[in-house]
Amino acid sequence: MDVTTRSGCPINLSLEVIGDKWSLLVIRDMMFGNRRHFRELLTGSEEGIASNILADRLQRLTEAGLITRAPDPSHKQKVVYSLTEASIQLVPVMAALGSWGRRHLPVSRELSIRAELLERGGPELWVRFMDELRELHLGVPRPDGAGSVLAELTEAYLAEVARAGA
Repeated sequence: MDVTTRSGCPINLSLEVIGDKWSLLVIRDMMFGNRRHFRELLTGSEEGIASNILADRLQRLTEAGLITRAPDPSHKQKVVYSLTEASIQLVPVMAALGSWGRRHLPVSRELSIRAELLERGGPELWVRFMDELRELHLGVPRPDGAGSVLAELTEAYLAEVARAGA
């Protein structure tokens, strides 16, 4: 066992990697917001993450093997972040957290609509979403060629934002 871990418990070990205040939120923004650049992650953060915290979490998540970092072919001075297979497999965890939060916490309609759709769609939707994330982040073509789950989730979110602003 690694001397930096508290125990070999899988829940403890998972929390040591993603249990701080920001790591899952960075993964969430990459997963559901398709934010792939530092500036997008910084300015798109609903919770207002500080740039030094974001830089630290991106480094930690990269070291933990949950995201990768590569030069952006469209801009010399930028890097593009991608989810790895390990973080893509967090989709069911994110769906469960969103579902739990919707039931027990004072969520807003616009920020909970994606969780509601993931809950309604269940494991079948989660698999389709993970396949789409694999295509976007890992370059693995989707086996079913089905429509975009990310587009459906984004469209529902934007509709709720528009409804709230009306």
